[in-house]
Amino acid sequence: MSNILIIKHGSLGDLIQANGAIQDIKTSNIHSKVLLLTSKPFVDFMSECPYIDGVLLDKRLPRWNITYLFNLRKLINRYNFTHIFDLQNSSRTRFYRKYLFSESIWSSTETTLVPGEKKKDFDKIPVLDRMEIQLQKSNIKINNIKKIDLSWAVTDMSRLLKQYTNNEYILIFPFCSKKHNKKKWPYFKELIIKIKEVYKNKYPILIAPGPNEIDMSKKFNAKVFLDDSKSINLIQLISLIRKAKFIISNDTGPAHICSHLDKRGLALFGSHTSAKKVSMGTKNFKIITVNNLKDLASDIVLREAIKYLN
Repeated sequence: MSNILIIKHGSLGDLIQANGAIQDIKTSNIHSKVLLLTSKPFVDFMSECPYIDGVLLDKRLPRWNITYLFNLRKLINRYNFTHIFDLQNSSRTRFYRKYLFSESIWSSTETTLVPGEKKKDFDKIPVLDRMEIQLQKSNIKINNIKKIDLSWAVTDMSRLLKQYTNNEYILIFPFCSKKHNKKKWPYFKELIIKIKEVYKNKYPILIAPGPNEIDMSKKFNAKVFLDDSKSINLIQLISLIRKAKFIISNDTGPAHICSHLDKRGLALFGSHTSAKKVSMGTKNFKIITVNNLKDLASDIVLREAIKYLN
């Protein structure tokens, strides 16, 4: 039995999007062991994924840390991987290919490019289309890349939901990573007030913050959804999204989950990228795009939400 490695460090949205590709790789290599190399926030989550046989932790320390690289290489050599599927396609993984995986068959954006094609041009293609082209070139049968199944990442949320609401609820994701501040729409606080003015207590409004967002979430006039005063885990987050009446989000990881679950909701995009490029948006999960998120008034978002909530 051969061993195959998939590399996908994150982020959350990128990892969610890779689930279909991971499933296709496993299905095409049913008699091989398929392992995932990922970063610490996603080890426990992806350990539950039925499409992989194990998860390896990459601490992603600086590349000048010789001890770290030596230990990572030692870990990798233990499995004698025959094939590597680089779904991260970063400068770090290109470095890994050169110094850690020189004897394995490698699949990446660079191995996918046709003669004369540049990576910067290939990267303009929507992310799921890029992934599909990459795997097809590696003779992987494509069935699930654009039909991502998250049914494995579901848990019973009744205990927690009873603490916050027994009714239909609106879920808000007003945050994003600090390094992507351009993705942050500044009027969620106003929007929450206006939704309450229209619907009173008909739809409780919940915020499910990450560990570093708990204090900030308390500044909104919404219920902060926690489990024993801590942030919920990723499987709980997906389960919470599945049951929501409506979702409004920045371009962030939870928005990708909403899109792939085809939830009713809105994602708000500025000029940082396009929804098409990141393969987001469905019949139910709509995209509002403006040049500058500061110019997107809360009344406009409210009007779009009301179309679905009434």
